[in-house]
Amino acid sequence: MIKKYLSTILLSGMLLTQLLAQQMKTVSVIKVPNENKINITIGNTFFTSFLYPDSLEKPVLYPIETVEGTLVTRGFPLNPKPNDPTDHPHHIGLWFNYENVNGLDFWNNSYAIPANKKSAYGWVKTDKILETKSGEKGLLRYHANWNNQQNETLLEETTTYEFSEVGHKRIIDRVTTLRANTDVTFSDAKDGLLGLRLAHELQIPTDKDQKFTDDKGIVTIVKGGTDKMANGNYVTSEGKVGDSAWSTRASWCKVFGKMNNDSVSIVIIDHPKNPNYPTFWHARGYGLFAANPLGEKIFTNGKSAKNLKLAKGETVTFRYRVVIDEGKNSISEQQIAKFMNAFVK
Repeated sequence: MIKKYLSTILLSGMLLTQLLAQQMKTVSVIKVPNENKINITIGNTFFTSFLYPDSLEKPVLYPIETVEGTLVTRGFPLNPKPNDPTDHPHHIGLWFNYENVNGLDFWNNSYAIPANKKSAYGWVKTDKILETKSGEKGLLRYHANWNNQQNETLLEETTTYEFSEVGHKRIIDRVTTLRANTDVTFSDAKDGLLGLRLAHELQIPTDKDQKFTDDKGIVTIVKGGTDKMANGNYVTSEGKVGDSAWSTRASWCKVFGKMNNDSVSIVIIDHPKNPNYPTFWHARGYGLFAANPLGEKIFTNGKSAKNLKLAKGETVTFRYRVVIDEGKNSISEQQIAKFMNAFVK
């Protein structure tokens, strides 16, 4: 009886120790020496990197991993994986920019744009890391300029990232404030605002080629797949599923699928204080997962439009939460609601 009692106490102590260890994992936010790169780890496990070299046309979080080390972002173009789609080279990790700011396209800019056409594109250049902090939650705050090709600044960006982990769920909170350096118009456009390019496995499966045309008439062909890897799907807070999620409004959208025999889910949560809440979802089956509150005209077939204007000195703030989960089951609507309520508070 005494042995059984002692064993119970020992087992309880071990479980408590494990629970405390999980709760006390340090989120480390560490600058890589001599590189424009900051690594975020949780415990001893890699989470993501903040990349901000001028060789990229905007700063990105790339790659992004689950608690189990599963890559949820496409490898191409920085580190291609077998069977990676090679369309849309400007889709890298998790990023934030827009297709039409005073006529300049920040979204579609990449190494693939010829030099003689670069004048039509904008560049988000990170010039200051304002703060990094490690702890129970990791914090990264930076300043960037939204420039034209003459290095003239249209917008100043200040972004705060907060990184955390709850059980098997990793969380990225992003708050971005844009300050107009001149009078600025975000003309209603399809491509924006918070974008994530998903791993091939999280694409919606199709064997048909798809054709997409941007506002400059440039056509991109996304090849249909036959490798049977893609098995993803979307669902929104309003119950829209699959390709039907595209162009609809919802307070959150989830992509989910099987990776390494586990269920992997990524949820992007909109915030009620964001302009034009709830956002429209620019969620494509080929792996683009984006929230765009400013593309109302294209998403409503011209029934209404949203042209956001900022006078010089005015600001606008956007807030998003991204929850990344891996386990036996996909994250439930009840769990999403808890993460959403906590984010709003």
